Amino acid sequence: MKLSLGGRAAVMRSLLAAALVAVLAAGCSSSGSTSSPTAGQKVKLSFWSWVPNLDKVVAIWNKAHPDVQVQVQVQAGGDAELTKLLTAAKAGNPPDVAQVEYQVLPTLVSSNYLADIAKYAGNLKGDFPAGIWNQVTLGTSAVYGIPEDAAPMAFFYRTDLFTKYHLTVPTTWAQFAADAKKLHAEAPGVYLGTFSSADPGEFAGLTQQAGAQWWTASGSSWKVGIDSAASRQVASFWQSLVASGGVNNQPQWTAAWNKGMNDGHYIAWVSDVWAPGDLVSESASNAGKWKMTALPQWTAGASAAGNWGGSSTAVMAASKHQQAAAEFATWLNTSPAATAALASQGGIYPADIAAQATLAAGPPPSYFSNQSDFYSIAKQLAAGTSQVTWGPDVNVAYSEFTTAFGTATTSKGSFLTPLTQLQSTVLNDMKKSGFTVQAAA
Repeated sequence: MKLSLGGRAAVMRSLLAAALVAVLAAGCSSSGSTSSPTAGQKVKLSFWSWVPNLDKVVAIWNKAHPDVQVQVQVQAGGDAELTKLLTAAKAGNPPDVAQVEYQVLPTLVSSNYLADIAKYAGNLKGDFPAGIWNQVTLGTSAVYGIPEDAAPMAFFYRTDLFTKYHLTVPTTWAQFAADAKKLHAEAPGVYLGTFSSADPGEFAGLTQQAGAQWWTASGSSWKVGIDSAASRQVASFWQSLVASGGVNNQPQWTAAWNKGMNDGHYIAWVSDVWAPGDLVSESASNAGKWKMTALPQWTAGASAAGNWGGSSTAVMAASKHQQAAAEFATWLNTSPAATAALASQGGIYPADIAAQATLAAGPPPSYFSNQSDFYSIAKQLAAGTSQVTWGPDVNVAYSEFTTAFGTATTSKGSFLTPLTQLQSTVLNDMKKSGFTVQAAA
C-alpha cells in the first residue's frame, strides 16, 4: 500500500537517540514480559493497523485461540499512525502489536520502542525474500517485526490505449522516454506517466533500482549517499521528461490525477504491486484493461526493482505479553489461512514466499481478470527487490524531498540542485542528532 511520510520532522527529532547503530549492534532487548498465557489465563492484545477488513482476518485467530484474543484498532496509517504510535510509546501506553512501515523501523528501534522477538521468530528468515527480511532485522541478529507485505515497484499500462497509440511495453528507460515524448507530441493531453514531488517513496524506490543506497552503516558510523551518481541519473532522467512535457508533473492521488487515470489521459503508471487496490477507485471504469509488468530497466535484460512502501507487524517493547504478541504476528504473516485472508480481504500482497506461490497458482485480482499471470509476475518482482538500508531520519529526507523537489517540479527546473539540498539536510540532521556520519564517496 502506498503511504506518505511527509511532515514527521518535528516529532522525530525529539525522539531519535544518538546511538542507533550501537543499539542495533547490541540487539536491543526490552523490559516487557515475555511470558505466554498459562492454562486458564486470558490475554488481550491490542493491534493498531490500517489494513482494510483486518478484523475479519483476526477473527480467524480469535476463534482458534480463545486464551489470546486480539482487538484490532483501526488507524489512519502513514504519518498519522506513526505520530500517534510514537506519542503513545513515549507515554508508556502503546498497543501490544502495530503495523509498522519498513522505512520507519529504525526510528522506533533507536528509541527502544520495539521488542526484539528473535527468540520467537528467529527461524523465519527463509520464509521471506532476503531484501525484505533484511528490513526487519536491520542487518543484525535481532528481529524487530514480521514482514507483512512485499512492495516491489512495477509498471502498469492500459492495454487498449497502448494498442490505440501503437505503443509497445517499454523494457528500458530509454524506450520509455522516447515513447513518452512521441506519445505526447502526437496526442497532446495524453501522457505515459507523471512525476510527483509529493511521493518521495516512489523516487527513493526508483533510485534503488538504479543502484543507489541512501544510507549505509558500518560499525558505529553512517554514510549518506542520497546525492549519488545513481540518484543523479534518475533525477536527470525525470527532469528531462518533465521539462520536455514528455510526462506530466501532476501529483498522484489528487482529484485531477484520479480523473486523468480514469479518462485515459494517463495511460501508464510507475507504481507497485499494491496498485490493484488503488486502481479500483482511481480507474474504476477500466477494470480488465490494465496490465502489470516489470519496470523498464537501465540496462537491457536486467531485472531490478526498487521498494515503495511495505510494512511489518511489530511487537512493542512495552507489551506485557511479548511472546503471545510475537506468536500472533508470526501467524498473521505466515499462516496460509491468514495470508490468504490478508490478500482477499485486505488487498495485501504478502511478503511470505509460500503465500506468494499460492497466489501465483490461483486467479488474479478481480480488477486484473485479463491477466492470469499477475501474481506470478508479482512473485518474480518480490524476489528481485533491491536490498535497502533505511536510515534513522527517513522522515526528514522525505519531508525535505517534498519541499525541495516541489518547486523544481512546478518550474520544470533542475532536479540536481534539490537532490544536493536533500543530502545536505539529511547529513546536518544526523549530525545534530549525534550520529557519526559523512557523505558517501
